[in-house]
Amino acid sequence: MRIRGLFVTGTDTGVGKTAVACALARALRARGVDLGVMKPMETGVPPEGPEDARALRDAAGVDDPLDDVCPLRFELPAAPTVAARAEGREVNLALVRAAAERLASRHELLLVEGAGGLLVPAAPGLTMAGLASELGLPLLVVARTRLGTINHTLLTLLAAEHLGLPVLGVALSHADGPLSPADAANLEALRAELGDRVVLELPPTADPGRLAVDPAPVLDRLEAVA
Repeated sequence: MRIRGLFVTGTDTGVGKTAVACALARALRARGVDLGVMKPMETGVPPEGPEDARALRDAAGVDDPLDDVCPLRFELPAAPTVAARAEGREVNLALVRAAAERLASRHELLLVEGAGGLLVPAAPGLTMAGLASELGLPLLVVARTRLGTINHTLLTLLAAEHLGLPVLGVALSHADGPLSPADAANLEALRAELGDRVVLELPPTADPGRLAVDPAPVLDRLEAVA
C-alpha cells in the first residue's frame, strides 16, 4: 500500500520535532486536510502513556486508537533499540507497518514523527532513515537554531541525499528560546546556506500549543513529489 505523507525527523534529539509536527498538524487541519498522525515508537514513556503521540493526536483532532498512533512504547529515554533491550523486548516492526497502513487507509495524508535523528537505530539493522524509506515518505528535517546547527543540519541533509531519501525541506525550531547575538548570526548563515529549503520556522514561545505556521510550502512540495 502506498502511503502519502511526510516523515518528520531531526538533526538531533530535543530539537523540537514534536512542536513542529503539532504546529503543522494544526495548520493542515485548519486547511481542511484529512490528516492522520503517527509516532511509530516513543521512548521515555511515563506510566500515563506516550506524551508526544497524545500531543500529535490532539493537534490533528483525530480519534484514531492510540495503539495505532503509537504502536511501540518504551520507558527508557534512549534510542528505541536500547530502550527495548533494557526491557527485554524486541522492536516489532510488523506492528508499526500494520498501524501505518491502517492510518493511511483512514486519512488523506499521514504525518509520521520519528525518534531522534536519521541514524538513530529504530530496530536491529534498521535506522530511522530506513524506517522512513520503508514507509516511502519524504523528510521534513527539524533543525535547532543554536550554535552547532549548521554542521548538524548539513550533515543530516548530506546523509539523506546519500541514502536516496527525498527531503521536502527544513523547519527551523527555536526550541531553546531567544537567541544570543552569536546564535542569531549563526542562524542567518544557515538561512543563507539553505535558501528556499527552509519551509517552516517556529518562533520562541512559552506555549508551543499556540504556535501557528503556514503549511502551504509543505503542501506544495508534497504535491511535487506525489
